[in-house]
Amino acid sequence: MSKSDPDVKAILDSPSYVLAERDTAFLARGELRPVRMQLELLKPEMALVDHGIDSTIVVFGSLRILDRPVLEQRKKSLETKLADQPNDPRLARELARTERLLAKTHYYDEARRFAKIVSSRAAGDGRKYVIVTGGGPGIMEAANRGAHDAAAPSVGLNIIVPQEQVPNPYITPDLCFQFHYFALRKMHFILRARALVVFPGGFGTLDELFDALTLRQTRRMQEIPIIMYGRRYWERVVDFQFLADEGAIADEDLELISYAETPEEIWNIIAHFHHFEP
Repeated sequence: MSKSDPDVKAILDSPSYVLAERDTAFLARGELRPVRMQLELLKPEMALVDHGIDSTIVVFGSLRILDRPVLEQRKKSLETKLADQPNDPRLARELARTERLLAKTHYYDEARRFAKIVSSRAAGDGRKYVIVTGGGPGIMEAANRGAHDAAAPSVGLNIIVPQEQVPNPYITPDLCFQFHYFALRKMHFILRARALVVFPGGFGTLDELFDALTLRQTRRMQEIPIIMYGRRYWERVVDFQFLADEGAIADEDLELISYAETPEEIWNIIAHFHHFEP
């Protein structure tokens, strides 16, 4: 039979004839979710092994706390628009929020400096204490940028969300991964972590923070320091002492958290926890 035979051609063109590994429509079916989850676990894991990544420092924080020049430009643009539409409450609110974010741009600078410190001082050949972020803008960009400043590798774990997320340009290209499942992404944040550093952030940062705290509390992961950067911000957002006073958590659970106010202090906490010279 010839491939040009209509009946043979119909068979060759049928989706059923496509190799399963190449049939993306088949792989996207609901029944194949366990396979997709396994692949999403294995692909980054195998790549990190291939690159010899031994241990990581995870940095979380807001994607909205941007480099100061970017926010300054946004503020100028909003001021111009508000001058033309002085009674627009939406513009006034957005300007006020941008001014609050501008007051936090020092966190971007400090995340960048911290990542440079880690990447410059970490032991080994650049494969230990590798910076890992969510791979997006804001604090994530700052941390990847700090590693880039030190000519060191860093990892980005992007996630598919309704608002398209583009990887920041400072991630090592071969170490940037895209995830569909939040659970698998969280697992990769934790697997090699030797510390978790949490800069000011919102829902996503809180989600990742509490996931790690729960795993530490229940002893379902390795012992690592969880360092919250900017005590004044975090104590306004979450009153952990209140939770302990109310009996909702144990007093010892408060010891899972450390606070830091400078990049150097973060690194000293990590060094003390893991018993090496900073």
